[in-house]
Amino acid sequence: MKEVLIERNYGILRAAITEDKKLIECFIEEESTDPQPGEIYKGIVKNIVPAIKCAFIDIGLTKSCYMYLDRKFNNMKLKKNDEIIVEVLKENVGDKGAKVTNAITIPGRYVVLETLNKEIAFSKKIINEGFKTFIRGNIKRPEDVGLMIRTNAEAADFETINKEVDKLYSIYKDIIRTFNYSLGTKLLYKGEGVLDKIVRDSLDEKVESIVVNDETDYNYLNEFFKINKELNNCSLKLYKDNNMSLFSTYKIENQILSLHNNKVKLLSGGYIVIDKTEAMYVVDVNSGKNIKGTSIDKTILETNIEAAKEIGRQIRLRNLSGIIIIDFINMDSSLHKEKVLKELSSALEGDKSKTIIYPFTDLNLVQISRRRRGKPISEYIEDTCRNCHGGGSKFKLAYLCLLIKNEMLKLSKELSIENIYLEIGSTYKEEIIKDIVNFADSIGCSNKKLYVNFVENMDFFKLEALIFKNDIENLQKFRIYG
Repeated sequence: MKEVLIERNYGILRAAITEDKKLIECFIEEESTDPQPGEIYKGIVKNIVPAIKCAFIDIGLTKSCYMYLDRKFNNMKLKKNDEIIVEVLKENVGDKGAKVTNAITIPGRYVVLETLNKEIAFSKKIINEGFKTFIRGNIKRPEDVGLMIRTNAEAADFETINKEVDKLYSIYKDIIRTFNYSLGTKLLYKGEGVLDKIVRDSLDEKVESIVVNDETDYNYLNEFFKINKELNNCSLKLYKDNNMSLFSTYKIENQILSLHNNKVKLLSGGYIVIDKTEAMYVVDVNSGKNIKGTSIDKTILETNIEAAKEIGRQIRLRNLSGIIIIDFINMDSSLHKEKVLKELSSALEGDKSKTIIYPFTDLNLVQISRRRRGKPISEYIEDTCRNCHGGGSKFKLAYLCLLIKNEMLKLSKELSIENIYLEIGSTYKEEIIKDIVNFADSIGCSNKKLYVNFVENMDFFKLEALIFKNDIENLQKFRIYG
């Protein structure tokens, strides 16, 4: 059973896709003023650097964006101070601004509107020539744009597809109108959030249930289902339990927290280790305790096949992108290598990010190239640990606050409490002390007395209610609020 869980709390939207209760994909969206992929801006060219064929564009935010110049994008004649419409492809990374393009696209569930061509194109997964001929002859394509027909269109009725084309074209005309009649830089189109991405990319006939905890999201999806009849078999539920978070109830929280670990155990006793370098991700496969077989070749093959399946899942789950190098346990048999590659390919089937898997190299390495589609999950839940001199990571305080607040819901359900004791890593002390009032509010303790013990080498947190008078008196030195 495939299920989608969508939780919106405290300025963070999290979405989990599970299959037989096991997490297979996770999306997180934070409220942010930084440019996000899919947003469309009116920009002004600030500088052009011919040596690297790149234009730097001001879109009205802190950092200028960059755009590659290429004949295929029809942007080689750009000059300084030109006004231009650009779409964000990649977010800011460190000191580097967002990557943008003038090849504007407006995606829908069935169709993507494209502005650099006037053709009708089809997803490579659509092989039905009769369907293609029918679409070419009957779809209502505006003359000044192109259309990419997505795989989902094959399951939709033709009227629904044409309605979506009309909707996307209306958005495009609004963008052009705002661009022409506005002064200076401006956000022209907010683009899609996580909820829209799920509606567009993740809902299919295999999804049996969607559960949301926000009434606005529920109403949005309810209207979507009324229009898209091919999803009528999927049920939609509004989660209303105020005493426990949606992700806690459905046992998703621990599965997300496990992504903080770079070591993933396999059922056979083997394990994989996922490390990030400056240039790429490196995955190492180890046999570990898997030494039960009588044939070493068979044991290695079984471990590598199990690892390939889990690596595919982890790539999608953690949203790893760019270059990924996998060091499987050495195999001499070309047949065994083919089996491992087939398992890896199968695990990545259905991935919406363009992914290329290359054959084994002479060093028994497998290379994967995966197009970036949003941030990796680690960037939402982890920070660099300064105590490790950049070599380690810790949970983001904002993410821990979300988890602490969820635990507070459970405590409040069981007890009427006024005093809360929290143990948390000493690496968070400076950040918490700097704004104690905001911290207390963010964990649901604005009306309570809060005692915080900053503990050395603590990676997570411990929360409990103080009920007995002796405990309260003994812990007075840790009281920071209330």
